[in-house]
Amino acid sequence: MKRFLTTLLFFVALILIWALLTGDLLFMGIGPSEPVWNPYVLPPPSVVGQYLWDNILNFKILAAMWVTIKRLMIGYTIGLILGVPLGMLAARFRGVNDTLGVLALGLQALPSVCWVPLACIWFGQSEAALLFVVIMGTLWSVLLSTQNGMKNVPPIYARAARTMGSGHFHTLIFVTLPASAPFVVSGMKQGWAFAWRSLMAAEIYVAVVGGFGIGQYLHFGRELQRMYQVIGIMFIIILVGLLADKLIFSPVESWLHRRWGTNKE
Repeated sequence: MKRFLTTLLFFVALILIWALLTGDLLFMGIGPSEPVWNPYVLPPPSVVGQYLWDNILNFKILAAMWVTIKRLMIGYTIGLILGVPLGMLAARFRGVNDTLGVLALGLQALPSVCWVPLACIWFGQSEAALLFVVIMGTLWSVLLSTQNGMKNVPPIYARAARTMGSGHFHTLIFVTLPASAPFVVSGMKQGWAFAWRSLMAAEIYVAVVGGFGIGQYLHFGRELQRMYQVIGIMFIIILVGLLADKLIFSPVESWLHRRWGTNKE
């Protein structure tokens, strides 16, 4: 509760400073007589909040969020299906590590937005282009984390399993892979963050007809010079990222670290 209240007070203080600088508290006689920031450049919290409230009530933002989350889950799932087995192969075979592992290490450092022009040329202004960018944002991070996780498993686990009659494949699936699960989940969490950023970049530049996502609302706000829309959509993007981390990945990651005794506490 103490940590929650500290976090809550911190964000409330940030919003109050924002309201103070943009003249949102002048009706209470608080703050300078003129806004420090031009409301056109930095809209006050009340304007941003009103925009979000109106568009939530008319379901426009919710519909855009559904389109974006659907794209994210499809691309992210494909990235996981490809990344985990490839990471296992890279950890198991030196030749795969020296080829595919090095390629993954290089491509992970490539900003996700760099895939957008290539995706548009290959797939056009389509859903396939967006999914390709999300997959590229997920795949390499998951591959590397799976590879590193399996390499960090203590060798004594596999030796003990083989002593009790476990074969190589059985040891890999039922001993090594579960023991590396905390590291794999950490990679999945990182891959999700890369996928989320990749999709936002792709939706800003790829205008798919009939399926506007939350990133395209951000793009329209910039084009129409509606700073309240830009800031409001940014808040939604941040909120989705925080909820995914706090409600899904962090609890699973903490449980796995406790299960295998790899927590730092």
